[in-house]
Amino acid sequence: MRVRVVVAPRAKKAEIIELQNGCLKVKLTSPPIKNRANRELIELLSHYYQVRKSTIRIIRGVHSREKLIEIDT
Repeated sequence: MRVRVVVAPRAKKAEIIELQNGCLKVKLTSPPIKNRANRELIELLSHYYQVRKSTIRIIRGVHSREKLIEIDT
């Protein structure tokens, strides 16, 4: 499964919001430094979809706010 994600780092509270276009907006508390935000994103998505972190990978947008995520089920 592939999911488009828009990331908002340095938010006050970490949360996932489903947008009408099928995309997810993910607010992260971590800054986008030394891959911290990407690690927090994978952690949140693993809880949201109830899968292991190892099944989630960022296909596109590693250094961007707009990302394409692949989740192996």
